[in-house]
Amino acid sequence: MKTIDYLTGPAAALFLPAIVAAVAVAVPSAALSVIVVPKRMAFLGQGITHAAFGGVGIAAVLGLGVEAGFVVVAAFCVIAALIIAAATGRRGMEPDTAIAVVLVASMALGAGLVHVRLTTVGPAPMASGWESLLFGSIIAVSRADAAIAVAVALAVLAGMWWMRRAILFWALDEPGAETFGVPVAAVRAAVLTLAAITIVSAMKLAGVALVTALLVLPGATALRLTSRLGPAAAVAVVAALIGALGGIVIAFEADLPAGPAIVGTQIGVYALALSARFVGWGGGKISLHFRPDRR
Repeated sequence: MKTIDYLTGPAAALFLPAIVAAVAVAVPSAALSVIVVPKRMAFLGQGITHAAFGGVGIAAVLGLGVEAGFVVVAAFCVIAALIIAAATGRRGMEPDTAIAVVLVASMALGAGLVHVRLTTVGPAPMASGWESLLFGSIIAVSRADAAIAVAVALAVLAGMWWMRRAILFWALDEPGAETFGVPVAAVRAAVLTLAAITIVSAMKLAGVALVTALLVLPGATALRLTSRLGPAAAVAVVAALIGALGGIVIAFEADLPAGPAIVGTQIGVYALALSARFVGWGGGKISLHFRPDRR
């Protein structure tokens, strides 16, 4: 098998970081997906990744290179997530509307600022490499990038674990959570910030399409198979790992781009979950299954 040759032969040093990065991207994305899907924020991946164009425009106007520009892009994406969180309060916009507004506003801002830079100063230092910030290839990941992805994944998972009860209560019963004293606005902002950090990290490594797939499909798959959100998180992580690692194997064996192979594998996993529901196996309406007053 080509996969074994790639991972044990002289090229192993080139491909092993891709495996590590795929796992580091898949696990936190899957954990977030079981929150994103029931909260009707499936569009969030597209919204944050496309909001990054606003950060690209700011970096271009400032004349920053690719690495410094990525810091600006990351900060802009987090700010975009906080704006979405603020706009989707109980009396605010619907989540999909807020995401769409931030998306188009950010893209318009980015396009306008890039035009200003080109017409007044000339191409920015990052002009030849900004695509790598938005459409990265997971196979080309370096050891340093893989290590950063692991650190980000651990930080996001730690944050979600620390806030797990408040997050679950907010995700499934926001009015009830507020009644029980859960600071829903802060929880919403924290979840969207963690999602933005995950998305930005994954976007640079894996590209826009793969980020969106991993933020939606594992959760959609898990919630087809179980009605309990806790077990759904575990199922989502397993589904994401099957999709990510299985997609890489398919890419190696069939000489395909890794991103589309992973997305295709993840869709196949989701199709299997749909088939399970058709034969009567799976959950109904999702439920909390924990006592919200426990500390």
